[in-house]
Amino acid sequence: TSFTPECWRNDCIISSKVKQIEKRDSVLTSKQQIERLLRPGSSYFNLNPFEVLQIDPEATDDELKKRFRALSILVHPDKNQDDQVRSQKAFEAVDKAYKLLLEPEQRKRALDVIHAGQEYVEHYVKEKKKQLKKDGKSLDMEEDDPEMFKQAVYKQTMKLFAELEIKRKEREAKDMHERKRAREEEIETAEKAKRDREWQKNFEETRDGRVDSWRTFQAKGKKSKEKKNRSFLKPPKVKMEQRE
Repeated sequence: TSFTPECWRNDCIISSKVKQIEKRDSVLTSKQQIERLLRPGSSYFNLNPFEVLQIDPEATDDELKKRFRALSILVHPDKNQDDQVRSQKAFEAVDKAYKLLLEPEQRKRALDVIHAGQEYVEHYVKEKKKQLKKDGKSLDMEEDDPEMFKQAVYKQTMKLFAELEIKRKEREAKDMHERKRAREEEIETAEKAKRDREWQKNFEETRDGRVDSWRTFQAKGKKSKEKKNRSFLKPPKVKMEQRE
């Protein structure tokens, strides 16, 4: 659910809306959970594993396991026979998020993104207040409200997860291109080596024939030269003088 800045300015409405959202999300039905996990933009919303499982980033391993079991049962295809295709996709999103958080390194990376989002918002608020003070304006900001601060962190966190995913895809595409080029060069090198081997083999197989041909050519040349030399050694014919 998104709120307009005008709505955010009313603290009563803000608190009421946030509580309604938290209460609603905690008791979502199977169909509602499937809708949540497959909503427009889910490919980016679901990059945050804590958001997928709707669990606090500081949750314990036991809490993580319990939440996964409860949510996976809700969206499992066996429980949603009338919507198996979509429920399968929702279940895969839940399973992927859970497995990611089971890996310490991956979990740390996700936590780092969330902490970075929080630090960004804190820095933004601090710098904004400095500017407001300098301009002689009120230092009141929407982010002063805990729930609004939480919403700001959520948005920034989603942005960071999206940026990291875009960079990951770019690296993946680059790596794929490099692997393809390396493979093409490998194939070309192998084909050249094959051509060289075939040429060498053909060269070896025809060596005797070339040697015999050369010897025959030399022998013919020698005979021809001897014959020519003999013709030079013949005495000239004497022309008889005619008497009158």
